[in-house]
Amino acid sequence: MSRKSPKLPLTDEERSALRKEKIRLGDIFELSPNVLSEKLNISMARARYLVGMSIFQRIPSIGPNMAHNVVEDLGFHSYEDIKNEKGEDLIIDLEKKYGVWMDPCVEDSLRCVVHHANNPTSTKNWWDFTTQRKNYRQTQGYPSNRPTKGWDEGRTS
Repeated sequence: MSRKSPKLPLTDEERSALRKEKIRLGDIFELSPNVLSEKLNISMARARYLVGMSIFQRIPSIGPNMAHNVVEDLGFHSYEDIKNEKGEDLIIDLEKKYGVWMDPCVEDSLRCVVHHANNPTSTKNWWDFTTQRKNYRQTQGYPSNRPTKGWDEGRTS
């Protein structure tokens, strides 16, 4: 697991409180939401979000955007929460939420997250799950009600 500092959308007050409490960004994943909530004087929901973002960004190749998808969009805040899920199901949930089909690497990333929840010492990256996804989709396909508009349609940049 990576010891790099996670990228977190912290307020100035939260940054100040972290410094005051001598909590490093790279150590937030070790704290319970209860402790973080108390030390930073933030809501439990906010503490769960920050701890979850920290946990999932420790996975090799998983950055803040994917961590946000897992925590905020799909509602998982810990390995325990997500370990019994399947990446192939999570991508369908995410696509329904956004109303567009996602880049295939997003499914690979979700598979990677579930893998790491079950194998915390693994060093696998999201691209190590590409072949698994391709084989699965070749035999199982996608649901008939999958969104038809792609994530990149209508972009100007």
